[in-house]
Amino acid sequence: MMTSDTAPVRHGEELDAARLSAWLHSQLPDANGLAIEQFPSGHSNLVYLIRTAGREYVLRRPPLGPVAPKAHDMAREFRVLDAVHPHFPEAPRVFLLCEDPTVAGATFFLMERRHGIVLRDAPPPEWAAIPNYQARVSEAFIDCLVRLQQIDVSHPKLAALGRPEGFLERQVRGWSERWQRSKTEDLPEMDRVIAWLQNIPPSGPPTLVHNDFKLDNVMLRPDASRVEAVLDWEMATLGDPLADLGLTLCYWIWASRSEKELAQQGDPHPATPVLTTRPGWYTRTQLIERYVAQTGRDVTHLPWHEVLGVFKLAVILQQIYYRFHVGQTNDERFRAFDRRVRSLVHMAAQLMDQNSVNRNL
Repeated sequence: MMTSDTAPVRHGEELDAARLSAWLHSQLPDANGLAIEQFPSGHSNLVYLIRTAGREYVLRRPPLGPVAPKAHDMAREFRVLDAVHPHFPEAPRVFLLCEDPTVAGATFFLMERRHGIVLRDAPPPEWAAIPNYQARVSEAFIDCLVRLQQIDVSHPKLAALGRPEGFLERQVRGWSERWQRSKTEDLPEMDRVIAWLQNIPPSGPPTLVHNDFKLDNVMLRPDASRVEAVLDWEMATLGDPLADLGLTLCYWIWASRSEKELAQQGDPHPATPVLTTRPGWYTRTQLIERYVAQTGRDVTHLPWHEVLGVFKLAVILQQIYYRFHVGQTNDERFRAFDRRVRSLVHMAAQLMDQNSVNRNL
């Protein structure tokens, strides 16, 4: 039996149950009764379980306080899921979008609830009875990314999700601007990374890009055989498929550092679970080989995309830390994020220098 993945709503993040109930009833006449719980693990958007008579929904809304321009766009994420779900069943179905901030404090949407396992700190105990579950999950994870990138993006709703031309240039420029707006200290290594990323590699044919494809953004079936759902679509667009693979590997690199190394650096909370450091999990090389075997893509420029991925992760965590630093949130989970940012920036610089040596730059 799976343990509950919800908890009572955190203090200060409550929804106005009366307003929400009235709005739901106006949209769904059979939505009688209302119970609200929270999915507590996320670091960014606020996610709630909404129970009405006979139905369950997931409500997603932006974090409290001011947010970065174009970030946490719930209306866009609703449109992304609405476009992707018919072609990719791992994308949850969406039902309602509300852009009236008086209902829940901000724009929000309702989507279906999926049931499965999200790996964060440890595998569920029942997986001990599944032979080689680590390899099964590794394969299911990378195979899901391949399926996502095989979607025909010529369908009108999908084609409207982004402009592939200039995608990488916009990624570097946009995330650099986010860094400048949210930085709380000068980091010369970050300046070096941003300068190095200006050397944009050529792109292959565009695909759907999730832009945050990582192990704890997928929900696995209880038998560890397949991905049940892919979560957090707010940054999805059309562009270079290696951007997703590079970001995926950046998280896998971060997870591949041992718990001892993390403790020595004073950071006990890696970006993804350190469980993938244990025997049986795919190595980064195995992930790449399985990806190439199924897609046939040239991964010559993958190291550049890995640096981009680590850079983006550093900026994401910096934006979260900035909100804590200026008092927009009191969530104590974010207090040490500045150390994590510095560690990631250093990792990006190391990857950059290694790639430059290998290419004799």
